[in-house]
Amino acid sequence: MADGFDTLGILKRYWGYECFRSIQPDIINSVLEGHDTLGLMPTGGGKSITFQVPAIALPGLTVVVTPLISLMKDQVDNLRDRGIKAVYLHSGLTRAEHNLALDRCRLGKVKILYISPEKLISETFMMEIGRFDVSLIVVDEAHCISQWGYDFRPSYLRIASLRKLFPEVPVLALTASATPRVADDIMERLEFRPGSNKFALSFDRPNLSYVVRQTDSKDLQLVRILNSVGGCGIVYVRSRKRTREIARLLCDEGISADFYHAGLDPAEKDLKQNRWKDNTTRIMVATNAFGMGIDKPDVRIVCHYDLPSSLEEYYQEAGRGGRDGQHSIAVALVCNRDKAVLSRRLTESFPDKDTIKRVYELAGNFLEVPVGSGYNTLYEFNFGKFCDTFNLNPNIARNSLMILSRAGYIDYSDEVTTRSRVMILMEKSALYSLRLPDIADRVLTALLRTYTGLFSDYITISEGLLASALQLTDRQIYEAMLLLSREKVLHYVPRRTSPNLIYTTSRELPKHILIGPEVYDNRRDLMEQRIEAVKRFAFGADKCRVRTLLEYFGENPQSDCGTCDVCRARRRAAQPITAADSLADNIVRLASQPGGHTPAYISRHLDIPVERVINAARPLIDNGTLAYLRPQGILTLPTRK
Repeated sequence: MADGFDTLGILKRYWGYECFRSIQPDIINSVLEGHDTLGLMPTGGGKSITFQVPAIALPGLTVVVTPLISLMKDQVDNLRDRGIKAVYLHSGLTRAEHNLALDRCRLGKVKILYISPEKLISETFMMEIGRFDVSLIVVDEAHCISQWGYDFRPSYLRIASLRKLFPEVPVLALTASATPRVADDIMERLEFRPGSNKFALSFDRPNLSYVVRQTDSKDLQLVRILNSVGGCGIVYVRSRKRTREIARLLCDEGISADFYHAGLDPAEKDLKQNRWKDNTTRIMVATNAFGMGIDKPDVRIVCHYDLPSSLEEYYQEAGRGGRDGQHSIAVALVCNRDKAVLSRRLTESFPDKDTIKRVYELAGNFLEVPVGSGYNTLYEFNFGKFCDTFNLNPNIARNSLMILSRAGYIDYSDEVTTRSRVMILMEKSALYSLRLPDIADRVLTALLRTYTGLFSDYITISEGLLASALQLTDRQIYEAMLLLSREKVLHYVPRRTSPNLIYTTSRELPKHILIGPEVYDNRRDLMEQRIEAVKRFAFGADKCRVRTLLEYFGENPQSDCGTCDVCRARRRAAQPITAADSLADNIVRLASQPGGHTPAYISRHLDIPVERVINAARPLIDNGTLAYLRPQGILTLPTRK
């Protein structure tokens, strides 16, 4: 390891691990030696260790820029649980919370500061952070800085100004998915210095089998697959409404399932996540809001009911299976209309420019921001009410706001929920002589008994938990909190359920809004290329799925995977049925495919009467080699318990 740093000792002390994994020590050494470094580590590769260990080893503050506001709190809590001092800053915090975090950084009481990229807009914040003793700058989700990346965010371009404040401080850029073009652009945008290093893990996951299932009934196929594959799993869909529908379908079929999406209350999210993590719930049906920051190693199946718009997204989501190194399956369910769905998604993602300008004008009217005003001001933006007020298609409106963000006129974030927080303001000794109404007194007592650290920091609370413990309503808890705030006993920050919108320039007249090719035409072309890559992956039947993925990410595999559905079909075709073959063996081989098959399908595949298949399958069912699923009429392997 780097001279003078006991990084292995840090790993053992704070994480309890005996050794680093794969390229983790290479990245850590590079950073500690002062080199700008790019780390390409697929989902589950252990990215966070590569900056958290150096953060502890280095003398000053490590600044982590991340767009994942919803995960900041969880990451900071996890670090604090390990005894590592960390804070976070984003636009959803109150001024008091913001000042408290900065004071701790200024006094050297923090090792890691997480910030969202829009904080870099503020000249005041940049002046403040410029006075800190910064030892390392980390750019998480670094593909967001690249105009060629699938999730380009213009606010990331401001990271270069942070680097100018600390020209001698190394920069560590991390991402789980980047093509060679994106990787080169990341290093250029972050102004990597001579002597920089790039470390990359292969995108190959040998324990993960990729399977695409063409079907006329995704519901039926999904149930078949989940009944034939044991263990917990995730089903990804593209809409919040569908998460509920599919979860209900699975429950009706006797499969333990729940749903998850970004619009849920934080306490409800935590409950659902925990029930899934402890295997109380087997299957989570979710939008892409689920999975980031959730480290569950034993996911045996990830199924895409709906296709994502890029292979980067597909790879990250599918990669949440099999993190323990054991065999897992990534299944994509496709039907003929999915091609048209993907093409329509391209059209919705890029509304015509006049529509985008109209959405900009309507947003200003909705927020009552005069022309020439609003610069660097944060507004709570009720997106649902906005669309209802002006009769806008939500997809068109949301994508228009995203394009306006890329164009630099606003910074729109639709992470819609922030948890309630409380900090005690009164001295502990003064609480004993405090006279309060009964309910407020009971709530304060419950707070002090339930949560620790309330006198020194803003602590996340659950009104529902307090209401249940005290046998009160949520409304009574809320009113008691407001009373305690008015009495200066504590500072209560209620949860918010609306997106944020920041004007990064003063409000303009629509005729002055320029939607240039770099944020519209070029981005549309790139999305079209990504959608075509998804179509080739999902609808191609003559090329190994893994080879298709690896070549997309710039690798040159020497051989096919041998485990995807294309490779297995090719292998079957090379083994024609002969008189010497056992009919039973061939039935088992076909029935063992994910989801199984009907006797009619097997009879067609083997070119024999269906009666022969049924007669040969009966003893296999009787001895437990195969299972017969009713009412679907499917032959498959028995479910593993």
